[in-house]
Amino acid sequence: QMQLVESGGGLVQPGGSLRLSCAASGFILSAHDMGWYRQAPGKERELVAFITSTGNSTNYADSVKGRFTISRDNAKNTVALQMNSLNSEDTAVYYCYARHVNYHILEYWGRGTQVTVSS
Repeated sequence: QMQLVESGGGLVQPGGSLRLSCAASGFILSAHDMGWYRQAPGKERELVAFITSTGNSTNYADSVKGRFTISRDNAKNTVALQMNSLNSEDTAVYYCYARHVNYHILEYWGRGTQVTVSS
């Protein structure tokens, strides 16, 4: 069964840091581009960070550039999102996403992990 499971969310104070992890099972992570999306209450889901299958290229939403870093370990079938200098606007459910490099119709979503930034 193909599955993505996020972990690492929680409550953090403004200015703090969190590290999200995504563990993949049932498929070969190295054959997939990966991303982190987020959805805040009342807002549409948005792409936060994206990394290619080899890890050679990354993209970030303007709102997180310089604060968030996406990385992957294909040997461990994991993807991480390091989030620094968090603020209240980062509060959202964060979702892990995988898309096959050749067959874009093959895509998978995790169930999400809640990140709340509040004092």
